[in-house]
Amino acid sequence: MHTIEDIKTLLGETLGLGSRAAELQAGSPLLGSVAELDSAAVIHILTALEERYGISIDDEEIDAALFETVGSLASFVDRKLGR
Repeated sequence: MHTIEDIKTLLGETLGLGSRAAELQAGSPLLGSVAELDSAAVIHILTALEERYGISIDDEEIDAALFETVGSLASFVDRKLGR
């Protein structure tokens, strides 16, 4: 699950999680569980995803389910990349 590791790194960098990022797993809850993940952070994460993966994320693709877990975010990226 290379994407999971990439997402953990991206979250760690974007949210300033430090060593806590390494503890994240695919099933780790995000929205409502990671205090650093507020509405401004969501925008930063989406921008970072677009830049890192060369994807475009439309407004209608963004909902709470996207940020439910690390795995849901990684699955979204995989779908956008056609994996």
